Amino acid sequence: MSEILGKCPVCGGDTEVTRIVCKKCDTRVEGRFHPCKFCRLTPEQKSFIDTFIKCRGNIKEVEKELGVSYPTVRSRLEDAAAALGYGSYDAAAVDPDSRKKVLQRLNNGEITVQEAIELLKE
Repeated sequence: MSEILGKCPVCGGDTEVTRIVCKKCDTRVEGRFHPCKFCRLTPEQKSFIDTFIKCRGNIKEVEKELGVSYPTVRSRLEDAAAALGYGSYDAAAVDPDSRKKVLQRLNNGEITVQEAIELLKE
């Protein structure tokens, strides 16, 4: 069975469900229902969120699982969060020592110079 389309495949607009049917008793409810916000994610965003939850939010584990860099994980997380309607996350505003932490990760060999540059740009 296919998933509910949260976005119109033609124009990209939000969709709505107009009928719900019980598979067991065939009860039918008609109206105008909005799909859950997760239905509006792209298949790629759903896959990322699935991996993120599987890894319990451990970004290092997500990096390993997907075979991507830290900045890529952060970018995909930001993309999914935006698609769910959350504003952008400003790590520097939350953690004033973020630059120092990036440089420590670079010094420890946890990230590459290019990844550190990308992180410091955020």
